[in-house]
Amino acid sequence: MKNTIPFLFLLFGSISFSQNNPDIFLFDLAPANEGLELLNMRNISNNTGYDNQPSFQTDNLILFAGNNNGQTDIAQYNIEYKSVSWYNILTEGGEYSPQKFPSLNDVAAVRLDPDGLQRLYKYNFNAGKSSILIPDLQIAYFTFYDDNRILASVLSNDKLDLVLIDLQKKTNDTLLKNVGRCIQKIPKSNSMSYTVINQDKNLDLYIWDIISKESFFVCELPQGVQDYIWLNDTQILLGSGNNLYRYDTLGDSEWEKMASLEPFKISSPTRMAISPNGKHLAIVSVVTE
Repeated sequence: MKNTIPFLFLLFGSISFSQNNPDIFLFDLAPANEGLELLNMRNISNNTGYDNQPSFQTDNLILFAGNNNGQTDIAQYNIEYKSVSWYNILTEGGEYSPQKFPSLNDVAAVRLDPDGLQRLYKYNFNAGKSSILIPDLQIAYFTFYDDNRILASVLSNDKLDLVLIDLQKKTNDTLLKNVGRCIQKIPKSNSMSYTVINQDKNLDLYIWDIISKESFFVCELPQGVQDYIWLNDTQILLGSGNNLYRYDTLGDSEWEKMASLEPFKISSPTRMAISPNGKHLAIVSVVTE
């Protein structure tokens, strides 16, 4: 059954990492006749305070920003052992949006330092040290294309600019202004995706080919939704209300209901991550009771 989700006015204010006590829920994924089957839900953060922004380090390891006695640090969840450990060296600043370098063991994260600056750092767990990657940009959100190229939403007054960062060349190129926070690498492609705030204050999703430098419009995101992931190179998944929806770029131009979160007593899904092997889905959500 296919559902069209209404589009409503979105309010965008100052950038903030806050959200009311979110947790990260992990599901096993299985195909179903109509949509996706969510199995074996577990709360992998199970913590008071802020737990958010999951990403898969491997098929078996998940990184996320977790509340560590009042400070947000890089947490690592082991699916096999069902255990959480703290990944990073303790710092005075909090870490957000941890992500593994595509072909390195190091991890990058946005650090909110005591001086109020948000900068991208590189963490080498084995060496027990961290180093700043980009000193001159106020990074809000980012995603790797490869080990050297990063597409980021960068703070510019009370808005975000889309910036392509090349660590090897040490260049920062502003591509667009007034963009959204969610940037994704499209699997098995040369493309990245990003969102732009349109004239109705909704978010339009675009694909950008990093080789040809060409962009094209895909769709408008639903009511109040800022976050999405790619299930594969043609299908987009996001959450709205109590449901998960899919958009197929090769199919009908509408959002299709894939699964309900209501049986699991969670709602308001935001950030998500899917494991490289496609067997696990992590969802940031809140408990309804």
